[in-house]
Amino acid sequence: GNAYLPKGAQGSREHCFFLMLIKFLFQVKQATNQIVMNCADIDIITASYAPEGDEEVHATGFNYQNEDEKVTLSFPSTLQKGTGTLKIDFVGELNDKMKGFYRSKYTTPTGDTRYAAVTQFEATDARRAFPCWDEPAIKATFDISLVVPKDRVALSNMNVIDRKPYPDDENLVEVKFARTPIMSTYLVAFVVGEYDFVEARSLDGVLVRVYTPVGKAEQGKFALEVAAKTLPFYKDYFNVPYPLPKIDLIAIADFAAGAMENWGLVTYRETALLIDPKNSCSSSRQWVALVVGHELAHQWFGNLVTMEWWTHLWLNEGFASWIEYLCVDHCFPEYDIWTQFVSADYTRAQELDALDNSHPIEVSVGHPSEVDEIFDAISYSKGASVIRMLHDYIGDEDFRKGMNLYLTKFQQKNAATEDLWESLEKASGKPIAAVMNTWTKQMGFPLIYVEAEQQEDDKVLKLVQKKFCASGPYTGEDFPMWMVPISICTSDDPTCAKMQILMDKPELTLVLKDIKPDQWVKLNLGTVGFYRTQYSPDMLESLIPAIRDLSLPPVDRLGLQNDLFSLLHKQADMQEEKNRIERVLGAISQPELIQKVLTFALSVSYWKSCCFLTS
Repeated sequence: GNAYLPKGAQGSREHCFFLMLIKFLFQVKQATNQIVMNCADIDIITASYAPEGDEEVHATGFNYQNEDEKVTLSFPSTLQKGTGTLKIDFVGELNDKMKGFYRSKYTTPTGDTRYAAVTQFEATDARRAFPCWDEPAIKATFDISLVVPKDRVALSNMNVIDRKPYPDDENLVEVKFARTPIMSTYLVAFVVGEYDFVEARSLDGVLVRVYTPVGKAEQGKFALEVAAKTLPFYKDYFNVPYPLPKIDLIAIADFAAGAMENWGLVTYRETALLIDPKNSCSSSRQWVALVVGHELAHQWFGNLVTMEWWTHLWLNEGFASWIEYLCVDHCFPEYDIWTQFVSADYTRAQELDALDNSHPIEVSVGHPSEVDEIFDAISYSKGASVIRMLHDYIGDEDFRKGMNLYLTKFQQKNAATEDLWESLEKASGKPIAAVMNTWTKQMGFPLIYVEAEQQEDDKVLKLVQKKFCASGPYTGEDFPMWMVPISICTSDDPTCAKMQILMDKPELTLVLKDIKPDQWVKLNLGTVGFYRTQYSPDMLESLIPAIRDLSLPPVDRLGLQNDLFSLLHKQADMQEEKNRIERVLGAISQPELIQKVLTFALSVSYWKSCCFLTS
């Protein structure tokens, strides 16, 4: 495609337009006199089709189906089977909707108002920039050229291979970019505007640039550091090299999402990329590091291998939302980022998924207009949490082997959730699909009730699982069940699993060998399993010394506190239970705050403590 950006794009008119010529090389598989494409807010001027080695045929009609965002090109004669070139001249609107090809308003250091031209195509807005087949499974290579004002920066997915004066206007230049790999339309991107940049090369030789507003290049250095560290990490983790020669990260003034993983040209909201070295706080640095890690993970998982259809969006986003933490933990171990994962994504996902109006992680998407409805915390945060649980269940070595199998088998292609499970099963020998289907295809999660009985030098644990509901004990007629990876640690070593099992039934009895009566037992080491735990009174009481002396790690104390708050009773007369929970929470939290927190929790929560004592 060759796009011409007129001066109106710089903001001199209320409505701005761009002119574009696009050529498709494709194959007609069945004789037809019509071509149907996705198209929105575009006016086609001319269209023609030239069969290979034959004369060009001009379209005689354009029928727009605006509700379906489609256009039908009609031809006076039948287009026969074979390869040919479709050429379309059209005009599009450089809109103010922050989707498609749009204007981004910014202010220069001197106070002038200017506009950049930027793209945001996910999920289905490439069709606002050019007529196309705008579905993730319809991949193609793209040769992009932009005709732009000569004093503006022009960027696209690939590196610039030619920049020359535009013959019809001395104020314009034509910028030509290298051909992209095979990719989906929602990942195509181009940006035109005024920007400064900082650059570096990663250890594996990839050119990394961070583009910032003019005068703010210094604020791009932290993101540059993160990106330069992250690319080699993912290359080693997946054992698959980054396939493009460069990657640009750019801060956009008007941007609806947090960031977008366009292949080779990642766009960001300014607050998700820029760090003022003098004024930005630690939490801002962590946020930028996580977002950069998230989007760069997509360069492999999403871009190199793309979901077959939007139904599998959760896997795209859930995976990236998990591995961003793995990446940041590698780059900045001092952040203790996994504890923050539990306090942010994990806890948020459990709060929402305990509601009656939650939904399964994997939601069937019919019409593309439904896609925006599943960009939510269940897809992202619960998706990340169950991937984290899966990684722990498989083990890092086998997980990496499975990821490599998946990425190499489906590179530059499309895949479904089941394809990833198959690769991970081959690598681990474990029933991944059976386990994960219980977490992705049904809403909610379990509460595991556990009680212990001492038998000489052994502890016998009885586990019972039922669905956890924020509204009270589950009373549905069905009996949802999960295949729950459960890890158990003891006071011998709070950081190492004494036993790991897969709970694949409603009730389970386990024997822990060589556990003395005065030793405590805790489920869900590291708060990795996506379930809540309710201990018998004796088991919970035994954990208090480990909470007080901090021998129980922070992430486990946090998980225990979250579970206790979720299980508090509303009934004020249950004083003994209230006092017991208060002692545990008091050991975790600051004593002067615990009563206020407990009172608030009791006012908004209710749950019967012994709801699992009967089967």
